[in-house]
Amino acid sequence: MSCWVPGCPALSMCRGLATLPITCLERAKDLKSRLGILLHKPELRQRMGTSSKLQLGSRRRDSSQEVLEWRESFDQLLKSKSGVTAFHTFLKTEFSEENLDFWLACEDFKKTRSKTKLASKANRIFEEFVQSEAPREVNIDHETREITRKNLSGATSACFNEAQAKTRTLMEKDSYPRFLKSASYQDMTKQATSRGVSKRSHT
Repeated sequence: MSCWVPGCPALSMCRGLATLPITCLERAKDLKSRLGILLHKPELRQRMGTSSKLQLGSRRRDSSQEVLEWRESFDQLLKSKSGVTAFHTFLKTEFSEENLDFWLACEDFKKTRSKTKLASKANRIFEEFVQSEAPREVNIDHETREITRKNLSGATSACFNEAQAKTRTLMEKDSYPRFLKSASYQDMTKQATSRGVSKRSHT
């Protein structure tokens, strides 16, 4: 491909290639040739296809098993990223997702190592979720709210422990049982069970 128009991209690219050492160009051609030979080998293509199918099958089995494990305990649900996502979606339908958001914010807060960041994060979480009339106020009693407020004066990774525990208990006793009975979760368990039955029938 050639072009004599000033500023032509093809011309610029050719000039750029011309400045490269011959050894670099030869190595690039050699690499391209080797890759082409490998990709045209039928056994390699078959192996790559089989590998991807196995990985996909493994993910499906894992996700099916995971969905069924959510009903074993609230802890099992919280350990699963997809479980937390599904639960959060359900809580939105009940307009109570702030409870889970607060719990997750507390989990992230505990991982903070910098004392400066710890204090600023603590104030931000308190103002968003805990203080009276907060934008996303969680349902905790006045005593727990005041204990948490006092904890902010010397913020540590444990300053939200009591408020987080109260919120977790509320979700476990109230929202979690309704989630398990919800149409969305029932559909997920049916799909997971049917995949399990289909898998056993093919073995």
